[in-house]
Amino acid sequence: MPWGANGSPERYGPWKTCYERFRAWTADGMWVSIKQTLMAEADRRGELDWNSQIDSTIVRAHQHAAGARKGGSPPSSPKPRRGWADPAAG
Repeated sequence: MPWGANGSPERYGPWKTCYERFRAWTADGMWVSIKQTLMAEADRRGELDWNSQIDSTIVRAHQHAAGARKGGSPPSSPKPRRGWADPAAG
């Protein structure tokens, strides 16, 4: 069978090696560079339609992207601090 137990081809080696390479390439911007190069080539050949538009009627933002709280109850007023009073403040 050409596929290893982890679901990747055996010729790629251990899954952790693949993962670490992917992380390194992501961190150094390789995927962004590849995308930009491919888009520039497609644009040069006239294969890109720069008139396409995406707006909120087509793609909805996640509620958290709009500033909604990410869970829990609404914030309450700050609780008074307990402990020794600061002698320098009085």
